[in-house]
Amino acid sequence: MTALQEYQRLESPGIWRPGGDAQRRDVIVSFGEASLVISDNNDVALAHWSLAALVRRNPGKGHPAIYTPEGEDADEELEIEDPEMVEAITRVLTAIEKSRPHHGRLRGLLMAGGVAAVVGLAVFWLPNALRQHTARVVPDPVRTELGDRMLAQIGRVSGSACRVPQGMAALRRLTAKLPGGSRDITVLPAGVTVSAHLPDGRILLNRAVVEDYEEPEIVAGFILAEQARANTRDPMLALLSQSSIWATLRLLTTGEMPEDSLSQYAEILVSAPMESPPADALLTLFTQAGIAASPYAFAVDPSGETVLDLIEADPGATKDATALISDGDWITLQGICGE
Repeated sequence: MTALQEYQRLESPGIWRPGGDAQRRDVIVSFGEASLVISDNNDVALAHWSLAALVRRNPGKGHPAIYTPEGEDADEELEIEDPEMVEAITRVLTAIEKSRPHHGRLRGLLMAGGVAAVVGLAVFWLPNALRQHTARVVPDPVRTELGDRMLAQIGRVSGSACRVPQGMAALRRLTAKLPGGSRDITVLPAGVTVSAHLPDGRILLNRAVVEDYEEPEIVAGFILAEQARANTRDPMLALLSQSSIWATLRLLTTGEMPEDSLSQYAEILVSAPMESPPADALLTLFTQAGIAASPYAFAVDPSGETVLDLIEADPGATKDATALISDGDWITLQGICGE
């Protein structure tokens, strides 16, 4: 210990009382290896007090300084008047105190760290975990109900869904030939820019998708692209990620979703730019459908630059075009929104 080494040669007079009613004696006080040595005038050691157990009974109360080797109840006592020796002992005791483990401080640090960890979990991990859990356990009927409510929200902007019966029948025959053919497709006169999907996986198409292209394979491509987006990320989780944690808790505990949460997500759904689905996932769907990817790719980007993966890895058509939808059905489908 640096402080102790500095005072190895320091000595001072003192008055020592062995304890009880014993007579007080004049002594010489010096530092030992780890103790305070009390000696008589003939340099005979009378006592060794451990520095680690040394206590001043009158801290900060002037002189003489009164020390005891064990605490307030100890009978043995030492008085030191020499200011230099008092200062030396103070410095040594301070150094010893700093080197001791402070259990209260450690406990406080651990508690503070624990609180910080809990807060971190609550702020960063818990909301995400709660949303993922809720998305997993929400039953299909609730998803369908939420999809219906969102479609009603979007319908205030887009107008009613296109439901010409013959066109709807042709659309069902088209989707039946695609992977996930039972998926419900709704054509809207406006609202969505191109396509979108609801929390129940229902796909929305703008009427332009069925009216502005010459090939049914292109319409099929837009449906497959939206299906690939829905397959990449649970549509319910997409809704919850845009909702408050309280809305998520309400859905988990009561099966109800606040109307403002659905309205807010509906606005995002119809206005946010569409992300390109993963090319490999989309190509897999084209392969399963047996139709070429290039017609859809050039419909998305006539230059082909942003859809090069789809063009270069195009699986090609393995079905005759009439196997997807007849010319009559294609004409009927293009009239699904009527005049």
